[in-house]
Order: sequence, then structure tokens, then C-alpha cells
Amino acid sequence: MTIQLYNTLTQRKEVFTPINPDEVTMYVCGPTVYNFVHIGNARPVVIFDILFRLLQRHYPSVKYARNITDVDDKINAAAKANGETIAELSERYVQAYNQDMAQLNTQPPTLAPRATDNIDAMIQQIQALIERGHAYESEGHVLFQVSTDQEYGKLSHRKLDEMIAGASERVEEASYKREPADFVLWKPSTDDLPGWDSPWGRGRPGWHIECSAMINKHLANTIDIHGGGQDLIFPHHENEIAQGTCCHESGTEQFVRYWMHNGYLNIDGEKMSKSLGNFFTVRELLELWPGEVIRYALLTAHYRKPLDWTKDLLSSAKSSLDRLYGALRDAPVEIEPNLTHPALTELESHLQDDLAIPQVLAVLHTLAGDINKANGKEKRALQAVLRSAGGYVGLLDQDSDAWFKWQSGKQESGLSDADIDALIAERAQAKKDKNYARADEIRVELKNQGITLEDSREGTRWTRD
Repeated sequence: MTIQLYNTLTQRKEVFTPINPDEVTMYVCGPTVYNFVHIGNARPVVIFDILFRLLQRHYPSVKYARNITDVDDKINAAAKANGETIAELSERYVQAYNQDMAQLNTQPPTLAPRATDNIDAMIQQIQALIERGHAYESEGHVLFQVSTDQEYGKLSHRKLDEMIAGASERVEEASYKREPADFVLWKPSTDDLPGWDSPWGRGRPGWHIECSAMINKHLANTIDIHGGGQDLIFPHHENEIAQGTCCHESGTEQFVRYWMHNGYLNIDGEKMSKSLGNFFTVRELLELWPGEVIRYALLTAHYRKPLDWTKDLLSSAKSSLDRLYGALRDAPVEIEPNLTHPALTELESHLQDDLAIPQVLAVLHTLAGDINKANGKEKRALQAVLRSAGGYVGLLDQDSDAWFKWQSGKQESGLSDADIDALIAERAQAKKDKNYARADEIRVELKNQGITLEDSREGTRWTRD
């Protein structure tokens, strides 16, 4: 079987053929760390985590880089308002980002280069662009001259002449620009702003240059896959191509072979916005829902399609995972190595077809249904298959009983696990003493606290509603 991926550049699905089958290279745009990340930032992390897992199953090595933007005007403003350095601010939010993404069961990338650690690579790339006639210095700034790149616009499928004309109408002309569409590679820093020494004076990089410079430094001149949200296609990724191609001597060396972009995330049908009051950070959501519920919800639409984020979506994701974990009751958490089954083959074929993840979820639920109808060895065998299948998409790696005992950080119930276990033990003793009234009282008491009991031959199992 072959992996097929939709390439934004060619606007079609293509068979994935890596440059070097011994080491696949992938880069995904990471966060700008001036605050907690919002739920929209989490979608590409989860989607490309699944691609990372898929590639790791098929190739001996996958070098996956996801950058950290730790110098930016928003970071500068936030640090100044807090009376701290940009390093202190960004470090705090890098740690928060890593913690939040781990809660969504995403694997860390192979590399997480930070912009401030790679200023040298950015300066070198800017110098190369100047030498090759694609960039110029003006009033302490260095800008990329868009009109020098006849290929500009090929990713967003916009015509260069139209973009330049449109920019002259939309953008306020700056005195240091030759043409309105030109974009900043380097800009001067005043004494109260972070800055680095450069051939053009003390300053800091523009946003676009960091990714193309870090790709060339840490991965290669040409890489296999570059991912991110659809909002990055223009101008960020368009500018990356221009920089990453024009800085090389030939000027024709391909920068990225497969461009992949996930769809927008809307909140109740509207674009997420603080002004609309529908802005949710991942950290806020993790107070209300298990990370696996958030991950599952992010997987319910095909990655290239828009995803409408609602409270009902999260409730539905929780119910779906309850059903899957219910089918795994008493099953080992460990995944059996080298397991084969037709369901796993079907699941993998969906993933190889441009990450058809909703179809994968359907396979998981079919397996759960089969488990609920089975007994004995057949049931145990199917549970092992379901556990393995979940691992393909980063789901179902918890103990089933632990899943049903999860408690929200904002949950009203003051009962701890130990409190609940003590009441269940008291209820068992009451039944043994034939004090059925007290046993019923305890069941009702627990029910009122959001705890459901399930009696069986093996004993009593409890679940938080």
C-alpha cells in the first residue's frame, strides 16, 4: 500500500515519495509563545501528530521539526507590560504549551528550534537573498522584493501582478519599501526592544524568515512535508517558499515537496474571537474535559475541512470514548506487538488515503460493537485489536477503570476516589448485614454526587458521570 497526501501546491492527492526513504523530513509551524494557546492552535498539532505516527510505521526515521516563535511584537508588548524579559515570558509559555499538548496525547517533535537560537541562520539567509538580487536594505530594514520572484503566488494560486496591484491599494506605503507588496526580513530595534547585531544594524527578524531559515539549517534545503493551518498559506507560507528558494545559488531548488494544510476551526459556526466571547484556550478546556476528549473532538472532521467547535461536540466525543473504553473493561493497557487483523489493515488504508481519520473512528466503533457481542478468548482478542487500533491515532491508551474515574478540575463533587471506595465498602458490608436500607441510601448518596455504581460477580465498579 502507498501513502497519498493532498498537496496544496498542486491541489491534488499525490503518492508520497520521500527524498530519502531512510529519513523523512517534516516541518510544522509552531506557536508564538506570549500566552496560552487557543483550541485552534491545537488542531494542526494533533493532525500532524497522526501523520508523524503514520510515517514512523512506514519509514525507519522521521525527522519532525516544529518551531517556537519566541521573538515577536506581541511577545515584546506582553513582556514589557509584565516587566520581564522576552526570554522569561516565552519560557513560561513554552512550558505551558508542551504540557497542554502532552495532555492531548501528542508526541513531542524530533526538534523544537526556537527563533532566538537561530538568528545567525536568518542573517545568513537574508545576506544570500541580498547577494542574489531578491532583497534590499532600506532605512535600517531589509525587505524581500516580491517582483524579483516570478514564481511568487504559486502556493496560494494568486497572480503576481494582481497581488502587487492589490497591495498598492490595500497597504499603506512605507517610505522604506520599493513596492507595497515587499515584505520585511529584518527590522531595526529601538533601545527598549530586543535586538541583535547584524550587518544592517541592531534589529530583529521579520516573522516569515525564521521558518525558512530553520528548515534549511536543521533539516535540508529541500524537505518532504511542510504543514500548518490554512490561514498560513498566504502570506506566511508563500513568503517561506520565496525565501527558501531564492536564497540558493540556482534559485530553482525546490523548497518543500508536499504542502499540507488543515482547515479552520470555528466556534458555534463563527470565527473564534475574543471580542465575540467565544475564545477558548486549551488550558481552559482541560479544566472541563479530559485531554483525550479534546483530541477525539479534533479528529471528528476530515483535517482539510472546517471543524465547528461546540459544547455538543465535546459531549459527543466524551460519549464516544465512554463506549470505546467500556468495550475495553478489564483489558490490559499494553499493546500487543506485531498484531495483525483485517480491521487494522482497513484502518491503516484509511490513514494512508490522506488521513481519512473519521473513517478510522468508525472502524474503532465497529470493533467495540463486535467486542460487546463476544465472550471469552474471542472478546480478549478483539480487545487487543481495539487497543492497538486506538494507538494508530493516539487514543485508548489508558486503563479503562481510570478513564471512568476522571474528575474535572472544576467538578463540584468533593468526593475523592478514597471517599467513594470507602462508601462502596460500607455499602457492601451493609448488604452483607442485610441492612438493605443503608445500602440503598449509599447508592442514592453517590448518585447525587455524580457517581454511578455497577454491580457484578467480580464486585462493584463505579463511574463518574
